[in-house]
Amino acid sequence: MNQASSTPDKAVLIDMYRKMTLAKQNDEQARKVIMSGKLPMIYYSPRGQEVIPAAVSVNLGAEDYICTIYRGIHDMLAKGVPLDSLWAELAGRATGTCKGKGGPMHITHPESGCMVTTGIVGSSMPIANGLALASQVRGEKRVTVAYFGDAASNIGAFHESLNMASVWKLPVVFVCQNNRYGEHTRFEKATAVERIADRGAAYNMPGIHVDGNDPLAMYAAAKEAVERARAGEGPTLIEAMTFRFYGHVFGDADGYMDKAEKEAAMAADPVPRYRQWLIDEGYASDDELTTMEDETGKRIRAAIDGALEAPWPDESELYTDVYVNDFSAA
Repeated sequence: MNQASSTPDKAVLIDMYRKMTLAKQNDEQARKVIMSGKLPMIYYSPRGQEVIPAAVSVNLGAEDYICTIYRGIHDMLAKGVPLDSLWAELAGRATGTCKGKGGPMHITHPESGCMVTTGIVGSSMPIANGLALASQVRGEKRVTVAYFGDAASNIGAFHESLNMASVWKLPVVFVCQNNRYGEHTRFEKATAVERIADRGAAYNMPGIHVDGNDPLAMYAAAKEAVERARAGEGPTLIEAMTFRFYGHVFGDADGYMDKAEKEAAMAADPVPRYRQWLIDEGYASDDELTTMEDETGKRIRAAIDGALEAPWPDESELYTDVYVNDFSAA
């Protein structure tokens, strides 16, 4: 851990681990339930990237917003999307966050501040700008975080969103989770700059390049950016370096990934590494963390069981939120 930055208090440190183990265990259970044949679904594993949203979310309040992408299930969990309704949506059930009609790529839960999960690469950013502009107009202190991957930094929405956010000093934080691969393509093969964070200078905003697998460094970067946004000083671009442990989508053989690089990343798994740091530094005992992990596992398994037993959406839902039935009132 990087202790050069100020260390947050014990409660925050433990909360970061709580969010990290939740994301890790949820991913493990998701892969198990798919492989068991109980729930056939498309799934994008965020394994290896747990630190980033955990460190960001402990700097956010319940009133703050996030916009994330189809790989962002760890972002949703860190912000507080309930396990029961999340898993019901994954299972396509009526009790899901979108009544079973959104599925794995569209978990949306405004009550927890998860305003949208989008399957369109890069679209989290302009949506985040809209939310941030609304907060600014209303005179609120709410901050919006836009999560996206490294490949999204090469599309127009990235550049347009950063420019607009800077011109209007919107209270938004752009968090690029650079996991080294854009779908099946290595970062350097498709991106002209060495650091995405350097692009912040083009739009007159801070660009922070940080080890996204170091909880303390990630916490410090997120704290700086969130405080800047909340104070009305405008947006920040954070490039959080990480590594995705699995392929682009579940079932992807990831033959395009460098095996040695992947093995090294998995050997340096940030979740158990941070766990050991908490114990070594005296913030928690092994028994305390084990109890937390066991309770988290039980909650996840209960949510999965409940989702698989939940009712399917009624056929009438096919037309709800899709068509205007009374055209005279439109």
